[in-house]
Amino acid sequence: MADTFNALEAVIRERRSGDPSASYVAKLTARGRAKIAQKLGEEAVETVIAAIEDDKPGIVSEAADLVFHLAVLLADAGLSLDDVRAELARREGVSGIDEKASRHAD
Repeated sequence: MADTFNALEAVIRERRSGDPSASYVAKLTARGRAKIAQKLGEEAVETVIAAIEDDKPGIVSEAADLVFHLAVLLADAGLSLDDVRAELARREGVSGIDEKASRHAD
């Protein structure tokens, strides 16, 4: 699975600077981070709707769109799924309740 995500990120990095008329990634990138974030939000909502409707194929399809748009957003911010993996590794073994509380400890 990591190979699929690595391949996806490589394609996104390659296409970001491509021709917006020939590449969805280039078109989305050219429209700016706010548009990328908007698309990510739309995919999240569509994933939620599929989950509420117990549409398993829909959940899978929308989750794939969600991960794709997340990867585009991360690339736009100069980040990658490796950054997300590192954060998840940092949180490993920490209760979700404790981890969330630690973000508001300041």
